[in-house]
Amino acid sequence: MYTNKVEICGVNTSKLPVLTNEEMQKLFVKIKAGDLEARDEFVQGNLRLVLSIIQRFNRRGENVDDLFQVGCIGLIKAIDNFDLSQNVRFSTYAVPMIIGEIRRYLRDNNSIRVSRSLRDIAYKALQARDQLVSKHLKEPTIMEISKELNMPKEEVVFALDAIQEPISLFEPIYHDSGDAIFVMDQVKDEKSEDEVWLEEIALREAIDKLNKREKLILNLRFYEGKTQMEVADEIGISQAQVSRLEKNALRQMRKLI
Repeated sequence: MYTNKVEICGVNTSKLPVLTNEEMQKLFVKIKAGDLEARDEFVQGNLRLVLSIIQRFNRRGENVDDLFQVGCIGLIKAIDNFDLSQNVRFSTYAVPMIIGEIRRYLRDNNSIRVSRSLRDIAYKALQARDQLVSKHLKEPTIMEISKELNMPKEEVVFALDAIQEPISLFEPIYHDSGDAIFVMDQVKDEKSEDEVWLEEIALREAIDKLNKREKLILNLRFYEGKTQMEVADEIGISQAQVSRLEKNALRQMRKLI
């Protein structure tokens, strides 16, 4: 529950109502019958959902009011397209719609310029994706989107990749007991064996002072170029443990070199 008063777009978030699933179903029946008051009540009853989603984007430096308004547009689209006959909770359907609307807004305001033709293809692909989600209530594959647009899948993939917002290698993607796993921890080392830094004599001497498990992790990570997830699967521990052991080993080596 939100206990503090926060004004977003003139809305006192501490007083936002919360609807039960039963209340939403009753309102939806009225909405489908054209009751505008029921529609407004339903929107008000789901603003907390929008508020919770925009928290995911609060580190991007965007104006919170703008994100909230864009999220509300996604909420309204979800209400207009939701099929009450399907056995799916509204929030399950609405969340990807709201996130998609916010991401489109962020892409439109991205400082990286993308050609008009690529942007047009990407937006058509996103529209097709939303239509397929609304129709089948599941995330479509690239093949399904390309078939819907009658375009080669390579063009669709290239266009969607072109409008993706870049992220920092140091952006955390998982936390476990205070230790964060960053994007860079998921990046695979593509260097060939004769170029990797484990062949340097000074580093070998430092590695010799590590324990058996730490040596194995560094060998798999930097010599064989595996991701932390691949290493975790191979030696039978969690990725968070691999991350901790790797960082500890590198810290020891820095002291020795």
